[in-house]
Amino acid sequence: MFLRSLCTLLFLSAALSTQAQTAPAPAPAVQPLIDKVVTAVGGKDKLLTLFRIKETFHFGANPTPDEGKKASSRESVLDVPKYWWLGKKERADEPAKYDVWAWTLGILVDPQSKVEIIPELTHEGPPLFGLRVSGTVDPAMDIYFDKETQLLRRLDWRGDYYLFSDWKEHDGVKYASKTVIYKKASGKPWFFHEVTEVQRLKELPAGLTRN
Repeated sequence: MFLRSLCTLLFLSAALSTQAQTAPAPAPAVQPLIDKVVTAVGGKDKLLTLFRIKETFHFGANPTPDEGKKASSRESVLDVPKYWWLGKKERADEPAKYDVWAWTLGILVDPQSKVEIIPELTHEGPPLFGLRVSGTVDPAMDIYFDKETQLLRRLDWRGDYYLFSDWKEHDGVKYASKTVIYKKASGKPWFFHEVTEVQRLKELPAGLTRN
């Protein structure tokens, strides 16, 4: 009986030792990464929430509009993530609201968002570190950041991926002023966008209502 118990203890000890040696190292904490990227653009208190933007954009495979065509322009008011007005018309169930929310990084600090670390990605330069957000967006959204600057570089969501560049600053917050959207399936661009002006708002402009 004694020998049987001793053998059992030795076996369990060896099994636990092996498990400890083969167990993967714990993943780095997510919160410090969120803090870094938010700090890089100016801090949580500076993130854009209610704001007006002026934009130019065009559809196509080239950085400039096709011959005979010109870029479109518009002015929008956003109260992310729920509202986006073009003029006095609210865009209702428009998925692009979540793209803009991610662009502001507000999606990362929402208490209902579930954020996890995903593998690094290399795209036209040094590796990017990634965060996957779910809980507040469906399907989950993958957001990638420059490892050196901590600034937003790429967003993967649904059938597209977005590349961000040309950083500017307004009222203490940095933002990527240029975006190119690509189709994941082909890797080809189909939409070019530039934010030409940003204005943080303290209250909703007259004539606009939240329904």
